[in-house]
Order: sequence, then C-alpha cells, then structure tokens
Amino acid sequence: MDVLLENMIYGLVGIFLLGVVLIYVRKLIRETKIVDQKIEVAKQDGLFEPVSLHPVVDQNTCIQSGACIRACPEKDILGIRNSRATTINASRCIGHGACFHACPTQAITLCIGTEKRGVELPHVSQDFETNVSGVYIAGEMGGMGLIRNAVEQGRQAVDNLKKTIKKESSADFDLIVIGAGPAGISASLNAKKHGLKCLTLEQDSLGGTVYTFPRAKIVMTAPMELPLYGKVKLYETTKTELLELWNKVISDHSIQILENKKVESIHRKQDFFEIKTNDLSNYTAQKVLLAIGRRGTPRKLNVPGEVSEKVAYRLLEPELINGKNIMVVGGGDSAVESAMLLCENNKVTLSYRNDAFSRIKPANKERIDQAIFERKIEVILNSNLLSIDKTEVQLKVEGESDVRIIQNDLVYIFAGGELPMPFLKSIGIAITKKFGEAILKH
Repeated sequence: MDVLLENMIYGLVGIFLLGVVLIYVRKLIRETKIVDQKIEVAKQDGLFEPVSLHPVVDQNTCIQSGACIRACPEKDILGIRNSRATTINASRCIGHGACFHACPTQAITLCIGTEKRGVELPHVSQDFETNVSGVYIAGEMGGMGLIRNAVEQGRQAVDNLKKTIKKESSADFDLIVIGAGPAGISASLNAKKHGLKCLTLEQDSLGGTVYTFPRAKIVMTAPMELPLYGKVKLYETTKTELLELWNKVISDHSIQILENKKVESIHRKQDFFEIKTNDLSNYTAQKVLLAIGRRGTPRKLNVPGEVSEKVAYRLLEPELINGKNIMVVGGGDSAVESAMLLCENNKVTLSYRNDAFSRIKPANKERIDQAIFERKIEVILNSNLLSIDKTEVQLKVEGESDVRIIQNDLVYIFAGGELPMPFLKSIGIAITKKFGEAILKH
C-alpha cells in the first residue's frame, strides 16, 4: 500500500511538473509569436535596423532574465524571442546603456553601425585624444550619447589631458572647451577643479542640444557625478530643471562660458592652438576639447525667405506663443513634440516630406494621431516647403498640380543637423566608418 501511494505521489508530481513545463513552453511560444509580429511591423516601418548606438545580444550567454527589457526606458527596443533577448525597434534605441548595465550575465554589447550601414566617427584613443595631438573629443561625437555618458566622458577627458599641461606657455589658456552641452559643462567644471585656465565656447546657448529640447520634454538620465557638485540623482526631469542645475553650478564656481561663439577654425601654432570664431575673435590654448555633439549646425532647406526673422530651428518658450498661424517642418520627435506644444493656443500645420511618421517614439505617434483625430493639428504628408513670405508659405504636395498657399506667422524647421565632419577634417582629425563595432563591452 505504501509503495502504491508513493508511486501515486510521484506520478502526481510528475504530471504537475509536466503541466508547469507545458505552461512555460506555451508562454515562450506566445512571447516569441508576439515579438515576431513586432519585428515584422518594425521592418515594415523601417525601425528594425539600428541607426546609431544599439545593443547586440550574445545568444549563447543570455539567460532570458528580462532585466534588459525592464531597465530600458524606451518601448519595445528589446523583447524575448525563442528564450533569448533580441532587438525589435533598434533604430529607436538612444544608447543610454541601461540594458548593458542591467544584464546579469553580461550578454549585451553596445555597438555602433551594422555590417550594412556604417556610422562615421572620429578616431579617438582611450584617453579621448584624437590623432591630432592635443585635440580631444568627448560626448556624442565620440559615439556615446546621452547626458550621463557625456558628463562622464567630459570629466575623464580633462583628467587625461591635464597630465600634459605645461606650466609655462605663451597660450592664453591651458584648455579651450568647444561646446557647452553635458560633456562641455562637465569638462569645464573639472578643469576648474584641477586649477586649469579654461575657456568654453558655445555656438548657441548653454546646454547645447538639451537647450533646444521643448520646455516640457522629459530627459531620461541616471545618477551622474558632476565635478565640483557631486552625485546628481535625476531619473526623470524636465529640460528647465536640468538647465537650472547647470546654471547654478556654473555660477557658483565662476565658470567662463561664452555663448553665440561658433568656432570656424583650429590651427596649430608652435606648441599651442589658435582658435578663430565667427565674430573674428582669436583665442589660443595648449589643449582643445571638442564637445560639439553629432548634430552640428541645424540643416537648412535653402528655400526663398528662409532667412526671415520668423523662421527658427528650435522651439523656445512655447507658452508665450499664442494666436499664430504656425508651420512646423519635419517628421522626427523634435518636430512632432514642438507641434504638440504649440497646437493648444495656435493654428499649427505640420509638413513632412514622407508618407508616414516612421522614426518617432511610440508615445509621440499616439499623441500626434490623437491630435489629428481631434483636428488640433493639420498634418500634410508628402509635402515640401517651397517658399516663405511675410504673411504666407507655399507648399508643394505630391499628387497636387497646384501649389498650396497657407497663411503663416511663424515657421519652425526641424530637418536635423549637418554632421560636423568637414570641420573635423579641416583640423586634421581622421574619420572612420564603424560597421557594427563595439563601443561598450564587458
């Protein structure tokens, strides 16, 4: 009897375990099917292939913990397929590296470019020095985007270059930092910390790319060590809060930053560099740190009337703009987010040259679709801006024989930025194309 009971118990346990396994397998099959469907949609929308820094999963090391998916603040960048993590909407990855740090088995590598699509990057050593001795690069231009990464690189670059600063030099400064974004601000603070005579030049305004974000944009970041300040614990913050922090730290430590100073050329003069700006100012420094980002100068459409004062390439103080006829040009997140901010108190038309918004975040896609449904925004796809006049703009729409004339007070153009590769090459910095090369690996 005891043997029979024991066999029955073993049998029931076996049936239970088999049921658990079957449920688990069915769950895996269901997850894989869902991810397969998402990948197919991503391919149709042109979002499957990465365009910049992105995760690559080692299928032999991944244990399907899901930590990478939970850590990613974006949506559907990664998913579980056939019991392993895989990329879905790789082109939406913004390279923050949260998945890299979260993976318990170190199965993720952050790579730039793919076998088919190369990404141009300047040659930079582990010390952040380029092939031009004395010229350094930190931040997005070196391949690592996002605030935390840029801040860390700016700090490390100064830690390295300070070792070769000469006490006696005919140069005006020990270091000139070009760009006052996250990397440039961090570098400037660290230079002050090390007692270096430093000047920072910014072609636009303090904050760099962050300054051009719409006011309400959420900046995803993580704890970062800011020189002369300490640890900054910001996980979700507005652009305004971040700029206020930087302004406070810069003011508290008397950091010298000159805005609206676009550097036109950098030339070596004996043992230092001569830097010339757009206002014909000249500066000299022993070392130069480029923290200019990849976006460079806003790309222009080169249409008649674009030089008008009513044309802008960034959105500032949207809450102060009311009762205007506004044309927003572009199909990326910046264009969509700006149009959404402006549409509450203005008549907004969004012109995009393609037939669909294929590279915007899912949340922005949902918001713009809802705004179109509620008729808060008029979106004109397959259209190109032809000219800008004082009170109107002319738009050419594919399939229409006549040019559309639209009443207009303001025009915002978000056509991306021109990569500063010609500027880097003029300095003598070597540019190479990366085809799936690892930028960050364990």
